[in-house]
Amino acid sequence: MIPTFVIFLREGIEAAMIIAILLAYLKKIGQERQFRDVYIGVIAAFGLIFAGGIAAYLLINQYSGSRVQIYFETATYLIAAAILTYMTFWMQSHARGLSRELQAKSDLAVTTGGRWGLRILAFQSVGREGLETMVFTLAIIFANSKQSAVPLDGNLLWLGALLGLATALLLAFGIYRMGAKINMRLFFRTLGVALFIFAAGLLSDAIQNLQELNWIPFMHHQLWNSSGFVAEDSNFGDVLHSLLGYAERPTVLQALVWISYLGIGSWLFLRMGRQKKTVSV
Repeated sequence: MIPTFVIFLREGIEAAMIIAILLAYLKKIGQERQFRDVYIGVIAAFGLIFAGGIAAYLLINQYSGSRVQIYFETATYLIAAAILTYMTFWMQSHARGLSRELQAKSDLAVTTGGRWGLRILAFQSVGREGLETMVFTLAIIFANSKQSAVPLDGNLLWLGALLGLATALLLAFGIYRMGAKINMRLFFRTLGVALFIFAAGLLSDAIQNLQELNWIPFMHHQLWNSSGFVAEDSNFGDVLHSLLGYAERPTVLQALVWISYLGIGSWLFLRMGRQKKTVSV
């Protein structure tokens, strides 16, 4: 529940913030009649991503327990971790100029593409976030279902997703009412560090799969066995695995990748934030 809440909050607030900025700017230039075109683009993006996510899950679920599923899971973990890393750094460096960039794109869409231009702009903006969310959600589902001995509670995953989206919409409403003047830098910095922890856990899961496939035939030595203290298939262990990438029997390589990624990534991320703040002062 918590991982999907944070993922949907992060992706939802970015997508909603983009749409809120678009609507606020259209209102400012007296183009409220084109709100409908923005909504059409948003709905089309949500529909396509939702259908694609369900289709991908049903397809790979047919190969449950086979090596095909392991291949797909591993690729999903790696892609999700890469996207998480990229989008976190991207938002850190572009958050301040995002409003101006969207306003310029809106002007171009209105003057050259008319109604279809705005629809496409909204579709692309929301579709990108939706595609990322789909990949992250699949990675969370596979990671939790793999580690848990009991059936995965899909209701909790959906609850976390809905709560994350609801919170994102409330924040987006505040952005719209305040004319896109809310400074989101601190919000994205705090959430960015949390997402680095998720990404580190996904990379650790990918390393585990690659070592099980014997594609990485080194550093297999088990560091510890804490299953008697906190088992991964327990409720608490499942939460720790989802949030922190906890493993009851981690290998040396898993621990090395987790520590290295989290340490280096967080340091670079926070350092970039301090540099941006210094330059803007």
